Order: sequence, then structure tokens, then C-alpha cells
Amino acid sequence: MQVNVEKASGSNRYKNMLRKLGPLLGFIILCIVLSIVSEQFLTVSNLLNVTRQVSINAVIAVGMTLVILTGGIDLSVGSIVAFAGSVTAGLLVGGLSIPMAVLAGLLLGTFIGMMNGIFITYGKIPPFIATMGMMTIVRGYTLVYTDGRPITGFSEGFRSLGGGYVGSVPIPVIIMIVIFILAWLILKKNKFGRYIYAIGGNEEAARLSGINTRKNLIGVYSIAGLLAALSGIILASRLNSAQPTAGAAFEMDAIAAVVLGGTSLAGGRGTIVGTLVGALIIGVLDNGLNLLNVSSFYQQVAKGVVILLAVLMDRKQGK
Repeated sequence: MQVNVEKASGSNRYKNMLRKLGPLLGFIILCIVLSIVSEQFLTVSNLLNVTRQVSINAVIAVGMTLVILTGGIDLSVGSIVAFAGSVTAGLLVGGLSIPMAVLAGLLLGTFIGMMNGIFITYGKIPPFIATMGMMTIVRGYTLVYTDGRPITGFSEGFRSLGGGYVGSVPIPVIIMIVIFILAWLILKKNKFGRYIYAIGGNEEAARLSGINTRKNLIGVYSIAGLLAALSGIILASRLNSAQPTAGAAFEMDAIAAVVLGGTSLAGGRGTIVGTLVGALIIGVLDNGLNLLNVSSFYQQVAKGVVILLAVLMDRKQGK
């Protein structure tokens, strides 16, 4: 009996270690392989380009991590990226100041996320259905707002948000780092973070223990909407154009980053550091395939395979 307990304990420790270090090990191996097959991969200019590209998906993935940790999903973030970016751009072109336009875009994203949370908690709509419906509604409103045309003509001050540098570090990368630090503090040092894990582990048990599950879930989806809006504003700034079709499939990249980072789709298990590694894996994979002149069609295939493998590993580790 003692031997069986020790074996089970050893097996659990091995699974936990694999869950924590597996994504990082995979990232390191991917970087080594790409540095061998492409001389351009490890150049400073390329690495800065990778981190700038990763920052958009990584910020969205932070919100997605919180949602998935509760056992939910948010398919509306890609549409929020487009809508918040378009509304912010429209207000800027209309003469509103940069701080006020950005604040309006962020509040819009937060409101959409809050509505997701209300539909899920009070309306009892499954997260997949609620956010899929919101995804369609918000995308439609984006096309109505922009009349299906991009919005351009921003000031240099706004363009610097997505294209500027502090020293040699791109501003979007700094924003990404700050967001990840705040998310880590929330999950590790704040009771809100403990509530998120508790809800994902067993929502009914969390409710019976006195946690206001509705309020916390609405908060989680509001944060996801806020971060998606922030990414949309950064993207519009970087491209000097707010595209009504922006953000298409961004929710898939965010989910992929979260799953690759070791967060369980069942909820209750995962880390924000793992999500950062997952986002880096997605970004490096895209960059490496571009450097190797791989067709964008095959890139989608490769990304799909990686996601499936990550989910299979998650399922196996959860047993």
C-alpha cells in the first residue's frame, strides 16, 4: 500500500513538472531548430519584430487565461479588437484627444465583456454560445460603424503607441510586460485570483463557500474585453489604419497560446507565465514559417496541429 502511494505521488510530481516546464522546453527546442534552419531568426531586428507581433496576441491571451481558468471561453475578443480599434480611430479622426479616444475604446471593450459575463451568469447561456453570439453582433456593428471601410489618418502621437520605442524596446512590448506582471499579481497575490481558480475548480462549491461567482465571472469577462480592446487600439496604431476585418481568428491564437502554456480547458489549473510562453511559441512559429517562405495555407495547418497536440497533452495530463 505504501509503495502504491509513493508511486502515485511520484507520478503526480512528474505530471506537475511536465505541465510547468513542458511549454518552456518546447519553446527552447523550437528556437534552436529555427536558428539552425534560418540565419535570420536570431538577428536583433527579427527578434524585436517577433516580440512586437507577439505583444498583440499575448495581451488578448492574458484575458483569455482568466476566462479559461474559470472553465469558460470567449470567442468575441477578435471582434472586440476590430470594434474598439475602429471606434477609437473614428473618434481621433473626428477631433477627440488621444487620451479620451483611447479611454472610450477601452470602456467599450470592457462593456462588451461585461455583457458577456451578464449573459453567462444571469442568462444562464453557455459561454461558448454567449460569446459566439456577441462575436457576430460586434463584428456586424463594426462593419456598420466603418461602412466596411478602413479608418486612417492618425497623428504621430497615436502612431507611436503601436510603432514607437522606449530606448530600443517597442512600446507594445512594454505594455505587454506590464499587463503580464499585473495579471501575475492578481492570480498569485490577490483574493480575486484565488476566486478565479476556485470557480474553475468547482463553481458550485465556490458558490456554497461564500464566493460571489456571478460578480467574479462578470469581472473576468470584463477584463477580457478590456484587454482585447487595448490590443485593438495598439493594432490600429501600429498599422496606422483601423480595419473593420481586423482581429479575425485572433480568438483562436489567444486560445492556442493559453492551451500551449499549460492551462487546462476544464478550468482551475494554469499559470500566466505559461500563457506568455504559449504566446511566444505561436509568434515564433509564425515568424519561423515566414522566414522559411512556407505558404500561409500550410502555416494554418501547422498551427492547427500544434493546438491539437497541446489539447491532447492536456487531456492526458488531466487523467
